[in-house]
Amino acid sequence: MACMDILKSALLAVIFVIYLVFGAFVFQRLEKEAEDTAKSNTYLHRLDFLKNYTCLTHEALDQLVNVIGDAVKQGINPLANSTENSHTNWDFSSSFFLSGTVVTTIGYGTIAPRTAGGQIFCVFYALFGIPLNVIVLSQVGKKLSTWCKKLGKCLFSRGVKKKTAKILTIIFFLVIGSIVFMTIPPFVFSFTEGWSYQEGIYYAFISLSTIGFGDYVVGYESNSHRMFPFFRVLVCFWIMFGLAWLSLLINLLTSLLEDTEKKIVKNFHKKVKQHKAHEETHLEPVHTDPEDAKVLIMDNGKSSSRRSKMSDNDTSEV
Repeated sequence: MACMDILKSALLAVIFVIYLVFGAFVFQRLEKEAEDTAKSNTYLHRLDFLKNYTCLTHEALDQLVNVIGDAVKQGINPLANSTENSHTNWDFSSSFFLSGTVVTTIGYGTIAPRTAGGQIFCVFYALFGIPLNVIVLSQVGKKLSTWCKKLGKCLFSRGVKKKTAKILTIIFFLVIGSIVFMTIPPFVFSFTEGWSYQEGIYYAFISLSTIGFGDYVVGYESNSHRMFPFFRVLVCFWIMFGLAWLSLLINLLTSLLEDTEKKIVKNFHKKVKQHKAHEETHLEPVHTDPEDAKVLIMDNGKSSSRRSKMSDNDTSEV
C-alpha cells in the first residue's frame, strides 16, 4: 500500500507540473506577440510625442509618465479633469468593497492602503478576517449542501440510482449557479462599466475564483457609479455568495471524482486478486493422500483382474 501511495503522489505531482507547463506554453503563445506590439507602439508614440512637442525633454516626459503611473496605481484616472476626478476611492461603498476583497483573498490591487497605518491595519484585519470569512462560507456551503442532499434524496426516492442522482444534482446546481452568478451579472456590468459581455464573464470568473488580476474591477472608472452609490456593496455580497456556490460545486465534483477513483481502484485490486488466484491454481502441485493412493491402487488392481478374468472367459468360450 505504501508503494501505491508513493506512486499516486508522484503521478499527481507529474500531472500538476505538466498542467502548469501546458498553461505557461499556451499563455506565452497567446500573449507574447501582443506584448511586443504594445511595447513597439508605446515606443513609437513616445518618439512622435517628443517630435511634436520639441519643448519637452526626455527627462520631463519620463517624469510625467512616472506621475501617471503612480496615479494609476492609486486608482486615480490620470486623464480625468478635476470635476470628473471628484469621486473618491475611499467612500464607504469602496472601502466596504476593499474589505470584502481582503477577507476573500481576491486582492485586485487597484485599490490598496498606501499609508503606513492603513497597511499595518490591513495585516491584522486580514489575519482575523480571512478565517472569519472561511467560517461564514462554510456555513453558507453547509446550507447549500443540505439543499443538495435533499434534492439527491428526492431523486433517489423516485428510483434514480445513487450515482445518477449525484450527477443530476451537480448539473442542477451548475445550471442555476451559472445563471445567477455567471450569466446575469455580465449584463449588469455591461451597463454600469461599459464592458462587453465577454469581459463581464471574464471578470465574474476571475473574481469568484479569487484569482483577481485587477485588470477589470467594478467601480474603478470615474463613470462607473451611475447605477446607485452602494453598487459596490451589492457586488461584494454577490462575490460572497458566488464563492460559496463555487466552493460547493467544487466539493460536489471532488466527491464525484473520489467515488470514481475508489471504484477504479477497487476494480483494479479485484482484477489483480483474480489474476493471482488464477496463477496459483495453475501452478499449485497436486498433493495425494497416502490412503487415497492405496485405495486407488487397489481399485486399479481389481479392475485389471476383472478384465483378465473376462478375457479368459472369452477365450474358453471360443
